[in-house]
Amino acid sequence: MRVVTLAEIREVLPTIDILPAIEDAFVRYSAGDAVVPPIGELMLEKGEVHIKYGYMRGEPYYVIKIASGFYGNPKIGLPSGDGMMLLFKQETGEPVSVLVDEAYLTDVRTAAAGAVAAKHLAPRHVKRIGIVGAGTQGRLQLEYLSTITQCRDVLVWGRDDELPAYCQDMEGKGFAVEGTTDAEEILRTCNLAVTATPSDTPLLHVSDLRPGTHITAVGSDTPHKQEVDAQILSRADVVVADSIPQCLLRGEIFQALTAGAISQEKVVELGNVIAGHATGRTSDDQITIADLTGVAVQDMAISAAVFEALS
Repeated sequence: MRVVTLAEIREVLPTIDILPAIEDAFVRYSAGDAVVPPIGELMLEKGEVHIKYGYMRGEPYYVIKIASGFYGNPKIGLPSGDGMMLLFKQETGEPVSVLVDEAYLTDVRTAAAGAVAAKHLAPRHVKRIGIVGAGTQGRLQLEYLSTITQCRDVLVWGRDDELPAYCQDMEGKGFAVEGTTDAEEILRTCNLAVTATPSDTPLLHVSDLRPGTHITAVGSDTPHKQEVDAQILSRADVVVADSIPQCLLRGEIFQALTAGAISQEKVVELGNVIAGHATGRTSDDQITIADLTGVAVQDMAISAAVFEALS
């Protein structure tokens, strides 16, 4: 069994074209090629732990991923996220590798999924990108969006103490970034928005929504989190889930269903949109939203790709 360190992962990951692997994983998930049990979850006093696992039929490995979020950690000099991915042989159950990624692979596969959603749902001409959340995920979402859109004009919402470093970091990567502490500005000035916070109260509201907007929501991955006003999903022309079974139990779709803002019949799955089996955006005037709660097939795709690249 090979133990793979974060340093090794960071070195090899730029050599992997991960977006096609994530697209394929979503397509195969929606086609029924994946076995993904319900998420294991520990809600602790100061943090949360998610256990995602499963396998893809016909592939050599099954995967167990453990990832945590302890959002008070930065105050004591520790990262808010941690974790690892475990690979086993499907045929024998033998452990193959422990990828000690410290949640980095989870961050990257989430950002890659955001880019995939935008590729298939964002308007053709992205005028301005809005990022809600100035942390690690807010940075990675913008980096991966740069592979699918030429837009480099960005408005980021965050806390006063976060914004200067975010703006400096992302301007160093070629973006023109403006910071704001007023979340209302995001939907008022951007037609592609990504939410990447652990908020449990909506940050984006229907009163600010404009025609032609796409929203990718990635922060709401438990039943109690919510970044987007449920009425936004009611107004949306297309509502997309990364996993319909998961989104019935957590995320923005769960919140909208609970509020009676939408019915389950309105929701389509991302893999089916990618494959052309479900209708996504058909005009630049439509409002679209993708609810990405994080599916184990993403972990399967990225962990196997990293392990094989190192083998």
